[in-house]
Amino acid sequence: MWLVEEAKKNMPVELDFLNEGHNAEKVAGMLAHFPFLKVPMIHWDLSTKRILTMEFVDGGQINDKDYMKKHGINVNEISENLGKMYSEMIFVHGFVHCDPHPGNVLVRKCAHSKKSEIALLDHGLYQALIRGDMSGVERYSLRLGAGELYPLFACVVTSRSWTAVNAGISSVPVTSSEDVEIRNDAAQYLPQISQLLNRVPRQMLLLLKTNDLLRSIETILQTRSSSSHKRSKAQSMRRHLQITLAESLNLWRLSMYELFLWVSSSTVGHWLTTLLPFLHIGH
Repeated sequence: MWLVEEAKKNMPVELDFLNEGHNAEKVAGMLAHFPFLKVPMIHWDLSTKRILTMEFVDGGQINDKDYMKKHGINVNEISENLGKMYSEMIFVHGFVHCDPHPGNVLVRKCAHSKKSEIALLDHGLYQALIRGDMSGVERYSLRLGAGELYPLFACVVTSRSWTAVNAGISSVPVTSSEDVEIRNDAAQYLPQISQLLNRVPRQMLLLLKTNDLLRSIETILQTRSSSSHKRSKAQSMRRHLQITLAESLNLWRLSMYELFLWVSSSTVGHWLTTLLPFLHIGH
């Protein structure tokens, strides 16, 4: 019933094409600093709640490796840019395109710049909205309502096996045997998965769906890999060091962001927020 209720609420929103047009314009402005992103323009004079007229954008589906090879499009560059785009939507703006299946995400070479572009279609439904720290996994999963099903929740969020989550997903590369294990577990624990999805905040359902679609694209493009896997493929000590430093920098950024969020939500953060206007007036 939770799935029926969610669909009942979201379907009218998705079918209001004026809403979709406004979402498209919002995300285009929000991510205008990404030169690789193309969002079709809306022809408002030819649009209604039942008809949306948009700029025509051609291209190949983002999971079409043959199209990319034919047009000289770098799959790793596309995968990286897709990650940048969605990370900013989720973690910076809290305004997320929640339907990135291949039919809604096209790739092409720009006719003018000759650079690769990602075209994002279908803006009907947006929603506001990881080492082996098991106590942290349990704590944050409980906050999101997972309860005693927190191990399952961690696996759903990361699309990794419980073995990999325990070891730390950044240190364990994805293997074909792990993918088989995940598929088998998904079938075995289907009732528990349904129970879990009924517990978490409704916004999480769309983010989990978005996460799965993005991982599926990465898997098809064969760009889904961990830092440890990249290190194992490094052909020089310099490249090995570059990967290690990049991973350390990203982990430091995440730690700083977590600290910022903690301070912002703490009593000290509220006190500083209240005090800053008075300090400004004093100057």
